[in-house]
Amino acid sequence: MAARSVCRAGSAAGRALLWGPRPSAALLTLTRKRGAATYAQTLQNIPETQVTTLENGLRVASEESRQPTCTVGVWIEAGSRYENAKNNGAGFFVEHLAFKGTKKRPGSAFEKEVESLGAHLNGYTSREHTAFYIKALSKDMPKVVELLADVVQNCALEDSQIEKERGVILRELKEMDSNLMDVTFDYLHATAFQGTPLAHTVEGTTENIKRLTRADLASYVDTHFKAPRMVLAAAGGISHKELVDAAKQHFSGVPVAYKEDAVPILPHCRFTGSEIRARDDGLPLAHIALAVEGPGWADPDNVVLNVANAIIGRYDRTFGGGKNQSSRLATLAVEHNLCHSFQTFNTSYSDTGLFGFHFVSDPLSIDDMMFCAQGEWMRLCTSTTESEVTRAKNYLRNAMVAQLDGTTRVCENIASHLLNYGRRIPLEEWDARISAVDARMVRDVCSKYIYDKCPAIAAVGPIEQLLDYNRLRSAMYWIRL
Repeated sequence: MAARSVCRAGSAAGRALLWGPRPSAALLTLTRKRGAATYAQTLQNIPETQVTTLENGLRVASEESRQPTCTVGVWIEAGSRYENAKNNGAGFFVEHLAFKGTKKRPGSAFEKEVESLGAHLNGYTSREHTAFYIKALSKDMPKVVELLADVVQNCALEDSQIEKERGVILRELKEMDSNLMDVTFDYLHATAFQGTPLAHTVEGTTENIKRLTRADLASYVDTHFKAPRMVLAAAGGISHKELVDAAKQHFSGVPVAYKEDAVPILPHCRFTGSEIRARDDGLPLAHIALAVEGPGWADPDNVVLNVANAIIGRYDRTFGGGKNQSSRLATLAVEHNLCHSFQTFNTSYSDTGLFGFHFVSDPLSIDDMMFCAQGEWMRLCTSTTESEVTRAKNYLRNAMVAQLDGTTRVCENIASHLLNYGRRIPLEEWDARISAVDARMVRDVCSKYIYDKCPAIAAVGPIEQLLDYNRLRSAMYWIRL
């Protein structure tokens, strides 16, 4: 008995020493209030975006924060939409070669210099933009700007590296063919924007990659890498004045003039209601995407369409919740085993876009899933409720604030805003736009873009059950008495 009492006393003393006295409930509440900012406070405390335009037209933009790291990048108004059938894939090829060495820093020297900073570098090419960015310690920002300027102005384009990367890209193209979701979206662009540059894939065709020469790549760089088409963006623990000084030192030499005044102008890309079907009964699942023409980046209807997409939501079999999903379409998918996953999308470009949904299903569930998905579209046009809109707006606000997570996402946001809107739109303004949306606006805007419109359809896999185009077109309206 005595021993057990001693043990109990010892363990109690140990817990007291380890945990200490318990704080009062009032103190815990005060600590929580101090540690967590409200949604409104978060919007108000976002640093101001400072923008400076250099003499050559290059825009320098930054948001300063008290972080030990920073992300600095160059975003260029160039992509597969600026290519033609002969040089499609040139931008993707140049992106692969960008970090393989410059005229001042051969391949190994460039890599060693980046590694000595402990930096992370990356890049990507899309249909309208090309980006190169580096994440590093804040104190190394001037060096990062120097490296980016060297990449943009002095890319070596050595013959040996071109042949090496040619093989790498060809292997990547083979791997991409196994990603049926990407294949489906490439087909969707090919049919929706047929006969226009937006139909091109970002990566280019195998034939083009095999025959592109150094002269083709150099011509692409000389045509599109101009100062007025560039944004140097930075986010993190940096000073805007220091960033501008570094930009003036290293980016002032970026050319402005075009040869023979041949300024690249984006041709209008018309939307065509049509379909592409790539039937392969050897595949286990069908990938299907359906879209109508959406608005361009700057169109205010985008906010309303994003609310509409949030109402439909997204679903995957790995999600929890079962039949208790907030999305009506997700609930139907669970109850009737309609699909493995579905997602909505609103892909915008400078003057047009694609608004639609994509789903993956078993071969015998295609018709039912398409019927329910198109029925949800019709419901958006005719009977959206205020409670659904409120839930969707909260979802969008959450996604909007999530963009503040990390310097890289903020940096990309700054640059894309300047290229797409001509200015950095603050989150307070986005919040006001979201708050202004109501059920009537959703019904009106969805009727404008969806109701009785000709869709573009892309389908890959065992798609025998997919109805013919005229039947799917007839489901884009309801006969109401």
